[in-house]
Amino acid sequence: MKRKQDDLLFAAADILRNAKSVVAFTGAGISVPSGIPDFRSPGGLWSKYDPWEVASLQALRVNATGVWTFLLEAVDMFGRARPNPAHESLARLESKGFLDGVITQNIDGLHQAAGSANVVEFHGGCENFYCMRCRREYDAQEARSLGKDDIPWMCECGGVIRPDIVFFGEGIPGPATRRSDEMVRRADAVIIVGTSGEVTPACLIPGRIKSGGGKVIEINIGPTGFGGVTDIRFDAPAEQVLPVLADLVESPA
Repeated sequence: MKRKQDDLLFAAADILRNAKSVVAFTGAGISVPSGIPDFRSPGGLWSKYDPWEVASLQALRVNATGVWTFLLEAVDMFGRARPNPAHESLARLESKGFLDGVITQNIDGLHQAAGSANVVEFHGGCENFYCMRCRREYDAQEARSLGKDDIPWMCECGGVIRPDIVFFGEGIPGPATRRSDEMVRRADAVIIVGTSGEVTPACLIPGRIKSGGGKVIEINIGPTGFGGVTDIRFDAPAEQVLPVLADLVESPA
């Protein structure tokens, strides 16, 4: 088994080393070792909250207190999390010129904290907040200082302040769509990390790269929806696989 795993690692490293443009496509699984449970997993936030009641556009309008009860927990969790070796390995590959950038479904900011420079937050991020009425901007540090008596967080104009993320019922922001489209068009290889491929339209990204003739490397635990496009698959923790893969890419035998 170890011999087969080693062969796959060398094959994946060869793809990444020789590709013209590599993109990483990441999801919640990459951040689990950092202390952020997958929202959909047991113990995740969706086991405590109904997402349509606390993370939808309609909820923002009619149940701002409920939304901010959920957001307080999420913002505190993100604030305590730190990048793990998987995040750091992707940042290292980018800094060495082997990775063009990251398209992430995550809103935790851990790729940037690890040092990744070119990150497309497909679903937005929790580092920026703004008023829904006057569009005044606020930063995450202010959000982290809020307590239960401070919610819902309101602007001086009377509008509800919200994070710059995609809530259920909202479309993907134009800038994220354009930037990810540009990266996908250039890419001839993609590394899928920590996502099961259940959320559209994000989950279509690897297939688009594959249909353009690109290679697909997948690092996930358990079954996913990418079986039809994956060329090389590692059913193992990303924080274990990616550091070894990055070492091989940087130091070919």
